Amino acid sequence: MQTITIERNFQSWRDAARSQLQLATSPDDVFWDDGTAEGGLFSAMETVPILVGEPREVRLPRDFVDLAKWVACHVDQDRWSLLYRIAWRIAINDERHLLNLETDNDVRRVYAMAKEIRRDRHKMTAFVRFRKTGINPENDREQFVAWFEPDNFIVELTAPFFKNRFTSMDWSILTPDCCAHWDGKNLSFTPGISKHEAPQTEDALDNYWRSYYSHIFNPARLKLNAMRAEMPVKYWKNLPEASLIAELTKKASLRMTDMIDAGVNESRAHVREKIPAGVPIFETHENRDPIEVLAQADSLSLKEIVDFGSTCQACGICENATQPVFGEGPEDADIMIIGEQPGDMEDITGRPFIGPAGKLLDDALELAGLNRSKIYVTNSVKGFKWKSTQQGRKRRLHDTANRGEVTKCKPWLLTELLKVQPRKIILLGATASKALLGNEFKITDQRGVLSNSPIAEKVVATIHPSSLLRIQDESAKQIETGRFISDLKLAKD
Repeated sequence: MQTITIERNFQSWRDAARSQLQLATSPDDVFWDDGTAEGGLFSAMETVPILVGEPREVRLPRDFVDLAKWVACHVDQDRWSLLYRIAWRIAINDERHLLNLETDNDVRRVYAMAKEIRRDRHKMTAFVRFRKTGINPENDREQFVAWFEPDNFIVELTAPFFKNRFTSMDWSILTPDCCAHWDGKNLSFTPGISKHEAPQTEDALDNYWRSYYSHIFNPARLKLNAMRAEMPVKYWKNLPEASLIAELTKKASLRMTDMIDAGVNESRAHVREKIPAGVPIFETHENRDPIEVLAQADSLSLKEIVDFGSTCQACGICENATQPVFGEGPEDADIMIIGEQPGDMEDITGRPFIGPAGKLLDDALELAGLNRSKIYVTNSVKGFKWKSTQQGRKRRLHDTANRGEVTKCKPWLLTELLKVQPRKIILLGATASKALLGNEFKITDQRGVLSNSPIAEKVVATIHPSSLLRIQDESAKQIETGRFISDLKLAKD
């Protein structure tokens, strides 16, 4: 048997495995050493260099290569041997459809490893908590650090998620195995460190997480086993909100009884005192606690609230979105425009209404005599919900947010309203209109200026500009564009 020394990464194994497959080397004749094996067992084994001989053509299916990239991150020291054995069976033993045999021991095991990696990666994206450490004097960017303890070697695999999500800040994610660093331009990695080397002090974000968690905690929906499965106990020590779990679960039954006895709170006076006149109050139990948290955050600036919102994972949209997209414009704007959700371009850049629909809106605003630079533009949903298709190339297609997703994102829209306090609001499309006016509202029947609206002095409801892009007939498009511009003019004094 020969020992093949590789680095602990997929590419190193792949290069060595390709050479061995070209020589048809049996899996029983190879031991893979990435430097993590515990000493002693193979210390006397001779290390044989990769042989150079007459190569044979080796082809492996793409689905195996993609699967192997995930399995390569597993901590199991036998993963390299397992991957090579499967590759050998496919390429040399001509078992071309091996990955479809889920009853096969090797296949079942490799899929189980990949599933563990996906779960571990999901936990990392959910439970990393950044703490602010200061401002970089060279570029005036905020600096953040987080400590996390993954079960597998997933830092390099998962770091691009955080680079895309938190592009505007400098951060480091420290783990015992590997540390990831982002400086606004480059994503780099350094060896792992011990926990006592990581910053231990709390910052304001820790209090935000505790406040947010305590207010969204619903005792009526408490299922301890499900909670432990989604938020395993081993992560609690690094979560600022975990200190509240014992007390909240202990009091859950009492809170649930109080909720049942109280029934629906019709007046909501304790919240109304915090919200200026003209901002709607929603009576659903799902919204009540987040609204209370954000409504009481009047001591925070809009930027601080947006920064806190960038960590929100209340709905599943954030899992596939590049980054949350909040509003843009003067914080004392007289007019606020509210659309549905970011599109593909907005998701990439982090700015609202800069894609095709945004450019159409800009042109229409100019023709209506409105200056976008003086308008606060935002969306009712802050994440890009999309579905993929294959038509020559893979594209991300818009997928309408459902009622539950709009509800979970509504507190952030309310906070923007609280901070900007616009005198006039333009609602673009059904999603934005229903988010603030109720699900019974219909654009087709109630388009135009709304009388006696409770959310602003003047509210205009109109179509979303993206609907104009879908009209094929040019004459019909011109007519509808004219109507859209006329609707925007209604927001002028």
